[in-house]
Amino acid sequence: MAVLLRRAAAAAAAVLVVAAVCADGASTFYSSDPNLGSARVVFQTVEHIFKLVRLGCYNTNHFFRVDKGFVAQVADVMSGRTAPMNAEQKREAEKTIVGEFSSVKHVRGILSMGRHSDPDSAGSSFSILLGDSPHLDGQYAVFGRVTKGDDALSKLERLPTQREGIFVMPIERIDILSTYYYDIDVESCEAEKSILQRRLSESASEVERWRRKCFA
Repeated sequence: MAVLLRRAAAAAAAVLVVAAVCADGASTFYSSDPNLGSARVVFQTVEHIFKLVRLGCYNTNHFFRVDKGFVAQVADVMSGRTAPMNAEQKREAEKTIVGEFSSVKHVRGILSMGRHSDPDSAGSSFSILLGDSPHLDGQYAVFGRVTKGDDALSKLERLPTQREGIFVMPIERIDILSTYYYDIDVESCEAEKSILQRRLSESASEVERWRRKCFA
């Protein structure tokens, strides 16, 4: 799963590539670890996020929280998107998942579901850890980790922020321009770069068409 981020007032963009993480800490990005096999356990959390990505639910969403050394948090897609949602997107976005807590540690680069006080209330908001946060261990559902793009996390941490209540929030909206899913077992390393560039271009064009239609 790769994510293209765009700051509203800047032309620079950053890309994050994310791999799914299972309860024992194994990652689908196993090409760099010869000790991991190809079999994977699919958790409800991971499948739910992948469905949201495949449906384009995170496109035009944003990072509402950037707390340096702690988390960069993506808004719930039901309230965070600027583009309207179709019926299929709404059905998936309205779902919540059971608390799937594991022994995986909350360290920099880990992706973890956001939730309310109810442990089974996680929906589509999630955090990317910007530092080690052991107090979150066993309390929030870990479902992935960043495999490429740590520089993007560093860029997020350098953005101007302001505190609003318990949250540290970016002063300017940080848009998620596009997201998509791909399988490293299916798509060869040689073709990966051109495939990713094509998909980013197609998704960005779709978002731009929507912007022009709405603001014409």
